[in-house]
Amino acid sequence: MKTIRVVAAVIKDNNKIFATQRGYGDFKGGWEFPGGKIEEGETPQEALKREIMEELDTEIEIGELIDTIEYDYPHFHLSMGCYWCSVVNGDLVLKEHEAARWLGKDEMMEVEWLPADVKLIEKIKIEM
Repeated sequence: MKTIRVVAAVIKDNNKIFATQRGYGDFKGGWEFPGGKIEEGETPQEALKREIMEELDTEIEIGELIDTIEYDYPHFHLSMGCYWCSVVNGDLVLKEHEAARWLGKDEMMEVEWLPADVKLIEKIKIEM
C-alpha cells in the first residue's frame, strides 16, 4: 500500500483550536487540521509553513510535535505529523476549504472529523 506523508497544523489561540472543512477531493466536507503533503526535499516544518501559506494565506510559528498519526485509508496509508502552531501574521483566509471553526475542548466533537484526525483529538484535549 502506498504511504502518503503529510503534516497538519493544530493552530491554537487561547483555549481554542482551528479546524477546517475540506472543500475538494474524496474527503470533501470532512473536518481536518489544515496542512498537506511533504514535497521532496522539504522538512516537515517547511512543508507545513508552505501549506498553511498556500491554503490560508497565513504565516505560522511551528511548535512541538504532538504526535505522528498512522492511519490506513482504503487506498493508501497516511503518516501525518501533527504540530502545535500559532499565527504569526495573517487572517486565516479560506482559499481551499469550505468552512472553518475555532473549537474549544468541549466543542471538538461537534464537527465530523476525518478518521485520521479523530485519532488526534483525545491527545489534543489532554494538552489543551
